[in-house]
Amino acid sequence: MIITRSPLRISLGGGGTDLPSYYEEHGGFLIAAAIDKHVYINVHRRFEEGYVLKYSQYEATHEVEEIKHPIIRESLKLLNVPERNLEITSMADIPAGTGLGSSGSFTTALLKALHTLRKNIVRPSEIAAQACQIEIEKLHEPVGKQDQYIAAVGGVTSFHFLPGGSVEILPVELAEETLFNLQDNLLMFFTGYTRSASKILKEQDDKTKGLDKSMVENLHFVKELGVQSKDALEAGDLHEFARLMDVHWQRKKERSGGMSNSEINAWYDYAMVNGALGGKLIGAGGGGFLMFYTEEVTRLRRAMREKGLREVRIRFDFEGTKIVAQD
Repeated sequence: MIITRSPLRISLGGGGTDLPSYYEEHGGFLIAAAIDKHVYINVHRRFEEGYVLKYSQYEATHEVEEIKHPIIRESLKLLNVPERNLEITSMADIPAGTGLGSSGSFTTALLKALHTLRKNIVRPSEIAAQACQIEIEKLHEPVGKQDQYIAAVGGVTSFHFLPGGSVEILPVELAEETLFNLQDNLLMFFTGYTRSASKILKEQDDKTKGLDKSMVENLHFVKELGVQSKDALEAGDLHEFARLMDVHWQRKKERSGGMSNSEINAWYDYAMVNGALGGKLIGAGGGGFLMFYTEEVTRLRRAMREKGLREVRIRFDFEGTKIVAQD
């Protein structure tokens, strides 16, 4: 039995510039942080031949090609796993559709488990690249690369997405005090809305491929905000970081009519008059979690609780995708 886990993530700046439709032409840049909420994969050799898969659904089949779960099927094919008697189970601390990059976390955790099964030694960047190959190249999902890379490497990290597909990975150099304050003062609240990131990202992807001027200019601006956010974090200027989050969110809403709604906008505005210095909706948009930076933690928590929003408290994860148990 092999158990692996991958962290979920929050985006801290530059989100959306990691899609191939943008970075292949212009290069992308973003900052993300892995958090202490995880996706777990359990791979177990069965006595009987055949595949048993347990996720949000149940599958039992004897052929890889008959597996309905696309990521599991393509992962087994990519690694050419010879075992034909596997039980694969997934669990998550937070469900999919909430903007925390669960698909990338699922794929990296699964690949780590299958590599371990095959006794392969692989670097985090290799796992991330294979996860992107599966989701973007094999399954043609209109997603970016940040989820796979931040899940694999962990920490508070910046990524340069270069034309041609290579990725430069650079940890954000945070002073210890800045790191502690960032962790303590970032608050995350569930909106109650879940959504498919692919549907929202497809609109951005199509417009970028179609050279839509407003979309491309929006992404240029957001990329520059990502660079400025990294500079602010490394300078220890968390007030400026929070201001940039707010600017980012206002621009992000311009990408799609499905990015937000009146209720989410009202919650955001209420947070901003109750201690939040900046914030945004995490992920592709449309639902999931609102995240704020505040130096009035108790006041903001009370305000969001009044609105009926559930807080999920987070810390950063610096381990990335890892083996939890092996027997």
